[in-house]
Amino acid sequence: MTTNKSISIVPANEASWEDLETVLGSAKCHGGRCYCQRFKIPGAQWNDVDEDERAFMLRVQTSCDNPESGTTSGLVAYLDEEPVGWCALEPRTAYKGLLGSKLLWAGRNEDKDDDEVWAITCFIIRKGYRKQGLTYELTRAAVDFARKQGARALEGYSMITTPGKEITWGELHVGSRNAFAAAGFREVTHPSKRRVVMRYDY
Repeated sequence: MTTNKSISIVPANEASWEDLETVLGSAKCHGGRCYCQRFKIPGAQWNDVDEDERAFMLRVQTSCDNPESGTTSGLVAYLDEEPVGWCALEPRTAYKGLLGSKLLWAGRNEDKDDDEVWAITCFIIRKGYRKQGLTYELTRAAVDFARKQGARALEGYSMITTPGKEITWGELHVGSRNAFAAAGFREVTHPSKRRVVMRYDY
């Protein structure tokens, strides 16, 4: 889909599950290997769904190894054909946890059930490949991908970063405000000291 120097980014259904697993590696968030299910599994049920089940759910959602599939839920980045990055995005309505978040909806008045609004919920970059601009590339590719899928808007729930101040990678899985701004997103709300809702309207 997107090529810049030696970076290529493809819809997850055009990547293998083995490649996506390589990117995810031992990445842990929300107390375990999330497999991008935190906003999909109700909080009360989270501890009842083990990591193998979450992995199976993501594999179904991405349709990895199935380039003919009409649906997928993310993008996989390669550097010199080595799988190095992941970006989760789908229609916002797929993420029930987002729709129920009072924090993210503070000061907003719009139709939560509008499935033409998409959302980016996660970035993962493999250790050894971080700080090379891959999140920026994935964000730009996400804009193109959502547009081709018929989205009229794309949102992200980024963090504000401070030069010289280290942020643990687990906290930054939502992406930095700078990466979204560089891709043309505008700030919609600033619900907490470090959290910013960013939006790209087509």
